[in-house]
Amino acid sequence: MKSKLIALSLFLSLFLSSCNAVDDLLTFNISNETSIKIKSTSPINLPSEIVTPEVTTNSSAQFENNKTKASLVKDVKLRSLQLAITEPSDKTFTFLKSIHLYISTTDSDEIELAYQDNINASTNTIDLICTDKKLDQYIKADSYKIRTKVTLKETLTKDVTIKADMKFKVTADPF
Repeated sequence: MKSKLIALSLFLSLFLSSCNAVDDLLTFNISNETSIKIKSTSPINLPSEIVTPEVTTNSSAQFENNKTKASLVKDVKLRSLQLAITEPSDKTFTFLKSIHLYISTTDSDEIELAYQDNINASTNTIDLICTDKKLDQYIKADSYKIRTKVTLKETLTKDVTIKADMKFKVTADPF
């Protein structure tokens, strides 16, 4: 009886670890980026919204490069979202109180993608807190929209352009 229990435990642990190994083989990253322009006329301490141009996913080509296709993708999550000020080059994030990014497509509802509140950064890059929402339908689409809600804590004398660098973790089924 004891040997059967040991054999069953060994079999289950081997089975579970092999499933994780298969998932690791079928997991890859997709990167996308977009630009966000915060106008110098944005109000202080009041949320203002910015809609970016549509982001083309190019996901079909990226799925193909990773030997899969959209129909086999089972899980997409945002792994990281970093913001970097590109213009003016000497600007830091000291002007920003909070930022929230939302994602949507023409066929899918808008959901929160990432955020950061009480920003206290004196650098020109910040990492946002990623939500754990499933993003399959957004990344499988040909394009998606990013809406940004910002709250400023100081007046801007110039428009500020920010690059949003998004990295998604994609897991696909083998067949």
